[in-house]
Amino acid sequence: MRIAVLGAGAWGTALAIAFSRHHQTALWVRNPEQAAAMRSKRANARYLPGFSLPDALQVETDFIAVAKASELNILATPLAGLRETLRHLLSTAPATPVIWVCKGLESGSQRLPHQIVAEELGERLPCGALTGPSFAEEVAQGLPTAITLASADGAFADAMALTLHSSRLRIYANHDVVGAEVGGAVKNVMAIAAGISDGMGFGLNARAALITRGLAEITRLGLALGGKRETFMGLAGMGDLILTCTGDLSRNRRVGLSLAKGLSLEQILKELGHTAEGVSSAREIAVLAQRLDIDMPITHAVKGVLQDGVPVSEAVAQLLGRDPKLETL
Repeated sequence: MRIAVLGAGAWGTALAIAFSRHHQTALWVRNPEQAAAMRSKRANARYLPGFSLPDALQVETDFIAVAKASELNILATPLAGLRETLRHLLSTAPATPVIWVCKGLESGSQRLPHQIVAEELGERLPCGALTGPSFAEEVAQGLPTAITLASADGAFADAMALTLHSSRLRIYANHDVVGAEVGGAVKNVMAIAAGISDGMGFGLNARAALITRGLAEITRLGLALGGKRETFMGLAGMGDLILTCTGDLSRNRRVGLSLAKGLSLEQILKELGHTAEGVSSAREIAVLAQRLDIDMPITHAVKGVLQDGVPVSEAVAQLLGRDPKLETL
């Protein structure tokens, strides 16, 4: 299959490396200077240092040519760039199936990615979300990884999962795109909370409790939006949550660790050098939860720290001071 990966950040580059082992793959790079460096050094030194680009992987800057020549366009831009990229696709390759890999809720609208895709491309184009527990570095290295391809179009999800599946990048079809996207969005906020907990030295018991209650928050919101309960017990829910809350490669967890040290958010993001989707998603998820009257105390605590200037110690005290109650979702 001819695949175009549109976006050369860490995750886009890792997927392009992985798919180029089995498919004719092109990686579109927005910045011509970065593309030239990648062609010359056969590496993405800026976003994924230490990993060689396979000789078969094409590095391109002509968006129109790449998108038109592809049988599948994989959108690997941050969520903030999703609409713009979709609009470019609409004028260049409107009939080509689309898969996106960004996670979160759109700033201001609280739209999930599939809602943005529907607004920009319409409802009839085969499309889906690729999500689940996966660090770019490990996928690029070829370490075993299992992720989910979710789509409301069950036949598309089944066919694409089969086509893209390999022994080291195992892809499972899922027909619940809402649940998969909610899991992918909210787990980033929980990872910031887990980083704060670990950074303050609260220990493994506290981390386990936070992950478990975080999963309850994800499930409550997901069910309210029409997701299926079993999705939150799978790769796109529990799997992604556990990895992001515990793995040292998690950017969102690193944000929480740095917040616990007293660093400012501005300083943290500058030093990170990559997008941490949980930072922008926390406010949108909190707004959506309030609108739907969904109880999400961890999310609101993280939003308070990130957006409202609540000191980390105060946010933690508020969570620990909540009254005991029956354990439910």
